[in-house]
Amino acid sequence: MKHTLKLLSVLFLMQIVTTVSPQKATAQVSISFQVFYDDLSPYGNWVDNSTYGYVWVPDVANGFSPYSTNGYWVFTDEGWTWVSNYSWGWAPFHYGRWYYENYYGWVWIPDYQWGPGWVTWRSSNNYYGWAPIGPGVNIDIAYGNGYNLPYNQWTFVRNRDFGRTNINNYYINNTKNVTIINNTTVINNIRVDKDRNTRYNTGPDRNEAEKRAGKIFKPVVVKESNKPGQNLRNGELEIYKPRIEKNNDGQRKSAPLKVVRMEDVKKADQRKPAVTPQQRNDQQNKQQQQQQQQQRNDQQNKQQQQQDKDKKRNDELNRQQQQQHQKQSDDQQKRQQQQQDQQKQRNDQQNTIQQQQQEKQRNDQLRRQQQQKQQQQVNDEQNKQQQKQQEQQRNDQINRQEQQKQQQQQRNDQQNQQQQQQQQQQRDNQQKQQQQQQQKQQNKNEQQNQQQQKQQEQQRTMQQNKQQQPVKQQPVRRRNG
Repeated sequence: MKHTLKLLSVLFLMQIVTTVSPQKATAQVSISFQVFYDDLSPYGNWVDNSTYGYVWVPDVANGFSPYSTNGYWVFTDEGWTWVSNYSWGWAPFHYGRWYYENYYGWVWIPDYQWGPGWVTWRSSNNYYGWAPIGPGVNIDIAYGNGYNLPYNQWTFVRNRDFGRTNINNYYINNTKNVTIINNTTVINNIRVDKDRNTRYNTGPDRNEAEKRAGKIFKPVVVKESNKPGQNLRNGELEIYKPRIEKNNDGQRKSAPLKVVRMEDVKKADQRKPAVTPQQRNDQQNKQQQQQQQQQRNDQQNKQQQQQDKDKKRNDELNRQQQQQHQKQSDDQQKRQQQQQDQQKQRNDQQNTIQQQQQEKQRNDQLRRQQQQKQQQQVNDEQNKQQQKQQEQQRNDQINRQEQQKQQQQQRNDQQNQQQQQQQQQQRDNQQKQQQQQQQKQQNKNEQQNQQQQKQQEQQRTMQQNKQQQPVKQQPVRRRNG
């Protein structure tokens, strides 16, 4: 009984270690570029480039950008990994390099090494940013301070928005990229994959990202799939990541079944337009600028109208003063009338000043109301973000509870299975012992039967021998006589 309990304890601990430790497939499939050529052909065009060989132009809408469009970053045991919503995203975002053609948009060059995302990273106290690494760039250079890319190829988000699955809704307008780049530093968290003989950048430090974003990033386990594609569910990213081998001289060279000329590829602006996050930002900025311009125009019109009124009033005052001087030279009565007119004018001026003051007070009140409204919008946005974070925390807690229940159920099932196996083993042993006893008894009976048969055979032989022996004649005795 004690031995059984020890065995169960050891098995239980092994199950815990197996459940907690990340599982990675040890067997890796080795294939050639042909899998890229075959699997990506339905989603774009292969072109024979004089510099890079066969390159792939994806059939995507205008405004597409790698590691920016239709995907998001997730923290895994391989580092920050790009999860694409495209069915073909397992290949171009984890192998090879991207470069930009002015007329045809982004073009992908296949390569042999797998990585969570071939990008260069930057960060500051307020932003995280990344950009695709270009072809022919050494890893040490790509992850160094001296590697400069066009500013519009960078994607930046605020730290608090990093790690969202809908991160494309929070991209910063790239018109601010130059300022942000000048105030950020390169992230250089290099990891060495000895199994694949590869080095890559894992991206922002997890603890730092959690502190800045105000949330926990639970590592997702990367598991290898046996067929092209990727799927993120239940805390696991199952993705096709075969080992790509170079063609030997004696092997048949891989090539796409269909290769088109670059001139036959649709230009980026001729493809189906799509409203990108950048365009949404531009549209919002344009609307804001139009509103601000309208407000400035209204204010200028009001000021012009007021100046016209003041000018007319001053002109009127001058004319009245001239008339008064002329009347003073005429007679005293007219002078008195002029004094009355002047008093009236002063009253009008005072009324005008009071009206201006009241108008200014109304403008100040409207400005305060606008500021309060903007502050209210900021508060509402913060409340929404807090509610989203709380909802995410509740969902994470429910998921953890569900996982704990599943793990407990698995342990119970394993214990029941072990008990059933032990009981079956005992029954098998009892049956085996019974069969051995029956076999022994059968062998004993057979031996007894054989001995009896031998004895009977000997008796028959002896009887036959007796019957076959001749009868001895008695000698005749002669009498003397």
